[in-house]
Amino acid sequence: MKNTSLDATDIRILSALQNYGNLSKSKLAEVVNLSPTPCWVRLDKLKKSGLIDGYSANISIKKIINFTSVIVTVSLSSHRKHDFDNFETYIKDIDTVTECIATGGGTDYIMKVITPNLESFQELMNELISTDLKIDRYMTYIITKEIKSSHPNLSKLIPIK
Repeated sequence: MKNTSLDATDIRILSALQNYGNLSKSKLAEVVNLSPTPCWVRLDKLKKSGLIDGYSANISIKKIINFTSVIVTVSLSSHRKHDFDNFETYIKDIDTVTECIATGGGTDYIMKVITPNLESFQELMNELISTDLKIDRYMTYIITKEIKSSHPNLSKLIPIK
């Protein structure tokens, strides 16, 4: 929400939640240097404003199983709204597509796909091009090593009023 006015304390609360997840009231208050009751009141306000989408844990999947991770760029042959909507609706239901963003320029979409192996990835791509999704071309990039994956630093991104 662009219209929500945030101060430095709100940003510290959001940053702490982003970095550490769902903390207890006392631990969150300690991290943001605020007493527990005012901290909880602010957190409740931030939740009610819709700024917090939810809580999750970052699971180290590579410590559990070997998998194949691929970046795929997709360009559609037709650029009608219906074609974009059709592609996006279809992709939203595929669990192995963990991220998908629409882009401007030469590529319409960039997806991150995680499958048990390369064969499973190829089966997915065969399914996508066999379905009437108007895919003109796609390029694949096998991820060999993740160098960095992080959230933006809110205190540097949001101007404090």
